[in-house]
Amino acid sequence: MLGLLLLPAAAFAQSGSLAGFGIVMVHGKGGRPLGPTKPLADALEAEGARVVSPRMAWAGTAGQPDSYDIPYDQALGEIGQAIALLRAQGARKIVIAGQSLGANAVIGYAARHPAGLAGVMSLAAGHTPERFGRPDIVASVEKARQMIKAGRGQEATDFADSNQGKSFQVNATPKAYLSFFDPTGPAVIPHNAAAMPRVPFLWVIGNADRLSELGPSYAFDAAAKHPKSQYRVVNAGHIDTPSASKYEVISWLKSL
Repeated sequence: MLGLLLLPAAAFAQSGSLAGFGIVMVHGKGGRPLGPTKPLADALEAEGARVVSPRMAWAGTAGQPDSYDIPYDQALGEIGQAIALLRAQGARKIVIAGQSLGANAVIGYAARHPAGLAGVMSLAAGHTPERFGRPDIVASVEKARQMIKAGRGQEATDFADSNQGKSFQVNATPKAYLSFFDPTGPAVIPHNAAAMPRVPFLWVIGNADRLSELGPSYAFDAAAKHPKSQYRVVNAGHIDTPSASKYEVISWLKSL
């Protein structure tokens, strides 16, 4: 473990600016660009960073996705496009950050596209398919497998989903749904963390977040160790972690 801290945010304040940094900020499940991440994005821009927040395949309202319209790996392409935009705008240091399923996504992106990243930030990581034991989701995963096996992988239908204890139905193709919910598939955070390059990795979790109970052993410890990597605990829940951690995030970025 490279750093387990629960300290007042102001303790991390540093001088300097973030000019030259380009930050891709990825929203969570059933969210929109710069929803809960907006206070953090505003703070980063005030420090001189450029911030781009793409609309992802799991966008929606009130934590419920409109659909999963493309598979997980294809959805990660939105992050690549945002990086290209930041580079075109003159950003020299690219950091990818995300909240909840967005954190899952940036870890997945770094595992597949390691070149040129100055850092990866996981804020209140969420969507853990290997831990989904709900009978309705288990049944939906099997339903998706059977539809794919029958040649119906592109036939959109309803499947079970959940977000922070709230259950609902979501429309998706079986291939797209399975890519997000397969317990051994491409969206498993620990597997993707282990596949990331040796890059500065910031994992921030709220002390009231469900995943905080698992500590750094869940996925942070699986990542290749870098001297700038840190695991930090803030006084927050799942939704407000990006806002609550803005001083910690800015301090960490300046350390890079």
